[in-house]
Amino acid sequence: MNREAWLAALALALVVGAAGLALAAPNALADRTDETVRPSVLSLQEPRVAAGEVGGERAELSLDVRMEHRGGPADNVTVELQAVDTDTGLVATTVRKDLGRIEGNREVRTRVNATVDRQGGYRLYVRVYEDGRRVETGATTVSGVDSLTPDYAETTVGFHRFGDGPASIPVISYEVAEAANNRTTLRTGTYLTNRGDEPAGGLRLVVTARQVESNVVADRATVEIDDIGPGQTVTEAAELTVPSNYNYYLDGILFRDGVVVESATAPAKLDPTRPVPENTTREEVDFQAGDFEPDAGDGDEAPATPMATDGGGASGPGFGAAGAVAALLALAALAARRHQ
Repeated sequence: MNREAWLAALALALVVGAAGLALAAPNALADRTDETVRPSVLSLQEPRVAAGEVGGERAELSLDVRMEHRGGPADNVTVELQAVDTDTGLVATTVRKDLGRIEGNREVRTRVNATVDRQGGYRLYVRVYEDGRRVETGATTVSGVDSLTPDYAETTVGFHRFGDGPASIPVISYEVAEAANNRTTLRTGTYLTNRGDEPAGGLRLVVTARQVESNVVADRATVEIDDIGPGQTVTEAAELTVPSNYNYYLDGILFRDGVVVESATAPAKLDPTRPVPENTTREEVDFQAGDFEPDAGDGDEAPATPMATDGGGASGPGFGAAGAVAALLALAALAARRHQ
């Protein structure tokens, strides 16, 4: 038999054998590139953390989990998030989320939230399971969780700070509107700025006058804050009536839904001869508590006669009574001498 005949017979035998194999095992010649028979591959990318809901004691850490999937389908995929306290090494919480079956060559994205105590820092471990078998692991760290602002205290409106120098403009300014009967009415102005991109309001401003040496609150006023436009600064006015010849701290406190969101303090010097202290140095002051009674300045009685000074023009509150007593004692001693 010549060569051509052998080749033809061999080719015929191969065709007959392939046909028989296809009839006996229809799937034997299936495309080996079919994804249904390829193993699945899940690749975890570096997770990112954002703050979710923040309360007074607890904070939500929201983890953005992204994975690349290649190959055949992955069944029963589960993502586990475990938060470990970086100070104590104790597990704070463990959260699991089922993703089910993942098919196709694509990126898979999901978000897993874990609620932890609003304090310190945490090491967040991410583990990916397929049919109960761990296939990927990742981790990231967050710190300063205690610095997160609770949602109830979140606002874009705050006191406008002009600087920290001694000559800087105070957050709360004042002018004397009226002075009579040992009472001085201060007209205050508080600077508030909306640092957000939307109008903001719904706040309540409480301004108090606190006597420097005693911390006694002489008067307070409340102002409801209307909407402030984005990027705008407004001056909210309030009047306080206080005993004269004392120095005060003007305290501004911002409330939102009954919660303090910010505070500021500025000095008010009604007795400039005794400056408002900037440190904890203590000095003796002739403090008259009766001056701070609600009706201490009412009535028609004449104001107390100020004590004479030694030429410097300075006098402190409450020295008139002491001077009168000293004068009476001196007169009594002089009269006794004359009788002798």
